[in-house]
Amino acid sequence: MTLPPLGSGQTVCFDENGVPVPCPGSGQDAEFQRPPPSSGERFRPTDALVHDTSTGLTWSRSANVLGFPQTWPEALLAVANLNQTGFLGHGDWRLPNWRELRSLISHGQSRPALPKGHPFTEVFLGWYWTSTTKAEMPAYAWNVHLEGGRMFYSRKDEFRLLWPVRGSSHTLPQTGQSTCFDAAGSPLPCLGTGQDGDLRCGLAWPSPRFARTPTGVLDLLTGLCWMPPAERPAQTCTWQEALTLLGPSSTASNPVWRLPSITELESLVDAAQANPALPPAIAEELGEMASGDGFWSSTSSGYDPAWAYVLYVQKGAVGVGFKPGREFRVWPVRRDSA
Repeated sequence: MTLPPLGSGQTVCFDENGVPVPCPGSGQDAEFQRPPPSSGERFRPTDALVHDTSTGLTWSRSANVLGFPQTWPEALLAVANLNQTGFLGHGDWRLPNWRELRSLISHGQSRPALPKGHPFTEVFLGWYWTSTTKAEMPAYAWNVHLEGGRMFYSRKDEFRLLWPVRGSSHTLPQTGQSTCFDAAGSPLPCLGTGQDGDLRCGLAWPSPRFARTPTGVLDLLTGLCWMPPAERPAQTCTWQEALTLLGPSSTASNPVWRLPSITELESLVDAAQANPALPPAIAEELGEMASGDGFWSSTSSGYDPAWAYVLYVQKGAVGVGFKPGREFRVWPVRRDSA
């Protein structure tokens, strides 16, 4: 079983100056990704709960259930307290892992970076904790910024909001994290912590996950095929150069290589790894390119489309790069079947 196509939420194409352009032939995210479902199709609100039909997860309708930020250990404890009191009629809430929280992000939107017409209330345009610790820097945990959709890490003693989630997803994979740490970064037994390494929510990765094929490196989890090492462009380039390095655009009958969306790139991140933050098998495939700073995506920023999303491969972070900057490399992808 492979995951369904990974959408980013971007529906518009832009040039390097952030000006909208027609999508056909652009090689950009919105040309290849299926249009996202409308918020009315995707979200099913019931009183104070919202069920996400695209993932199977259920969120509190309020994105600020406590009304104030907390440190990471306090956030984990607060969720445990919500369960003890049967918050909104349920006792199985958790702090979302990074893939669960990022599943709400629409990269075509900003302020907040949530799907247009979403039913959530009290959304704070700032950072929200996940239950996922930063590999090799375990005094830090990952958080997601709801103003623009970036993902980065912060010290666990910093203050962020929490947004509880419950349920099991039929589309989101595990992050790869299997260990747990306290606020200072010291390892501790996972059981009962509510951390990502304790719950390991999401679909298990196949083993092995990657297979060499005549056309590239196939990810058996996502169904995406990544360009093999000998064929990849090695140079850093601007975003527009990244789009044009690959030649003619792909079509349904001729799925040639293209620049991946930010969601497709992020699917490669392994939360148990750093420098690079990739599964060891795919890091080995990358070779010298794995030592670079990051890879361009085909997804323009919904916050400022003169910038495009970038996977910072050493950290595993999702950020943005200025399109005219010659800072990042290209890792082409293809999907040979629908």
